[in-house]
Amino acid sequence: QVQLVESGGGLVQAGGSLRLSCAASRSRFSINSMGWYRQAPGKQRELVADISSGGNTNYVDSVKGRFTISRDNAENTVYLQMNSLKPEDTGVYFCNVRSSSPWSGTTYEHWGQGTQVTVSS
Repeated sequence: QVQLVESGGGLVQAGGSLRLSCAASRSRFSINSMGWYRQAPGKQRELVADISSGGNTNYVDSVKGRFTISRDNAENTVYLQMNSLKPEDTGVYFCNVRSSSPWSGTTYEHWGQGTQVTVSS
């Protein structure tokens, strides 16, 4: 199993910055993609950004040019640097990690507990 610990949420004014971190516990499972989702009140959870084990990144259009996702494979940690924050970025941000068994190839999906990001206007 993989446990995820998130940190870095908070309250910030529009135009400000925050950095989210998500550390995955050591495991014999292989860590594949890592990413961040968010859920605003009354809305569905949406993918914000993800990054493959090889470093390929993917962003939702609304954050392109403002957010940067990165990962430290040695530490099994994924980061989300959020700049030029807007009120519409407000929501609970969830870390998402996909892993696989090196023996069976079975894939698994893991979620963090969520961290609140609030951007005031």
